[in-house]
Amino acid sequence: MFKNVIYKNAIINPLLMLGAMWLGYFLQMQGFFASCFGAIIPLLPEGLLGIITSPLLHGSIDHIIGNSIPIAVLMGLLYQFYPLVANKVFILGWLATGLLLWMLPPIDILTGEYMYTCTIGASGIVYVLAFFLFFSGVFKWNMTLLTISLLVVLYYGSLIWGMFPEELFYNMQEPSKISWQAHLSGAVVGSILAFVFKNVGDKKKKYIWEFPNYYSEKDDKLWQEYKENHPEDFLELPYKKNEDLWDHLEEIRKK
Repeated sequence: MFKNVIYKNAIINPLLMLGAMWLGYFLQMQGFFASCFGAIIPLLPEGLLGIITSPLLHGSIDHIIGNSIPIAVLMGLLYQFYPLVANKVFILGWLATGLLLWMLPPIDILTGEYMYTCTIGASGIVYVLAFFLFFSGVFKWNMTLLTISLLVVLYYGSLIWGMFPEELFYNMQEPSKISWQAHLSGAVVGSILAFVFKNVGDKKKKYIWEFPNYYSEKDDKLWQEYKENHPEDFLELPYKKNEDLWDHLEEIRKK
């Protein structure tokens, strides 16, 4: 599976995504996306546009840098090791995560009250990619892809905590600005896509002799020839003691 060549899409597509994200952030800084325009606003029609645009928008320079690095790494892994389904996973993951996030009611878990929220950022896609890469390697049970799964866990295993509200772990006077709903949506979608595409592309190899009722006339002929040419290997040894057995084998070896 490891090849001596890196697919061009594993370089070009992450760069295109990063370019789109930084262009979106630049336009934000110029005032083109004021207020909640372009963001996902759950359950409200004006928030539907955000399903497409919100991953390209970010709230600060730290926010976009924090998403740029995992997007570059995880997209590169996706397009290098899953080229047959990479476009489908990326596009479906983008749209499905945004739609699921839009459908989740934004409830303040401290008070149980409805909140008007605007969600932007590519972190939902980061979770799609991370969970797809992890579970796809597990489902396919291919050693190379399992290695990718382990690398994702090693470097991005802490992402799992982002799927839960910060309010559960810290005493907070006001709701967190981090959208755990976007992270949870991405994780669910990425896991589902890994299952859906588990039979596409590379998976664990099963050799022909591993199938039931396998028979090869050539193999059988070779086996019979071996038995005829090496009858000593098939002698029934009547010896019960280990020393007698070793003596007999030594005699055979000296012939």
